Amino acid sequence: MRHRKGGYKLGRTTAHRAATLRNLAASLFEHGQITTTIPRAKAVQPLVEKIITLAKRNDVHARRLVTAKLGRDRKAFEWLYLPKKPTDRERQLVQDQQDRASAFFDLPEGSLVKRNRYGELKNAPKLVRHIFTNIAPRYASRPGGYTRIVKLGKHRIGDAAELCILQFVGSESGSRLGGNLSQRRRTADKRTAFAAELRKKWAKEGKEQQSAKTTDGGAETGAAST
Repeated sequence: MRHRKGGYKLGRTTAHRAATLRNLAASLFEHGQITTTIPRAKAVQPLVEKIITLAKRNDVHARRLVTAKLGRDRKAFEWLYLPKKPTDRERQLVQDQQDRASAFFDLPEGSLVKRNRYGELKNAPKLVRHIFTNIAPRYASRPGGYTRIVKLGKHRIGDAAELCILQFVGSESGSRLGGNLSQRRRTADKRTAFAAELRKKWAKEGKEQQSAKTTDGGAETGAAST
């Protein structure tokens, strides 16, 4: 029995689960937001929060602890690489990812990502340095709660797992996170529009009643004087 044994197993062994969470955290730090299943998002969220809290200390010991939690100081932003003669599709793919990630943090220069003649990654920015330089300072005055989970209302093809977005907070521009307005936002907009129509109707009826009273009062005054 699993009495008093919390946490998400994710159907994996300890080593496989740790590797999965590290890869998810690295992807989040690299892209600013990721699309995954709700159990995975809830499982990796505490790891990301602890890493940012450590990075806010900005000392050597914290850097070593962050490196240990990520497994190693891995190279990041491999997707910024463009070949010498890129196609329009390759340029567009890189540009789309840059636009999405730049909403959450500053991105390194694409020229820092280099490959050798065999196509292997030769040089790239380090992930731990990126966390300490670009991510942690954004939350210097925020005591926790650096990420959010947004349910997409979609299910993955195959196992029908519910999908969500795990993203950093502080760069949102409204409720259009998944490309469409949420059901809550649509309901709120309908209520606001209905209330506005009622106010206009009541104001119009009030003016008509006031005008009718003024007319009746004038007629009564004229009859009395006669």
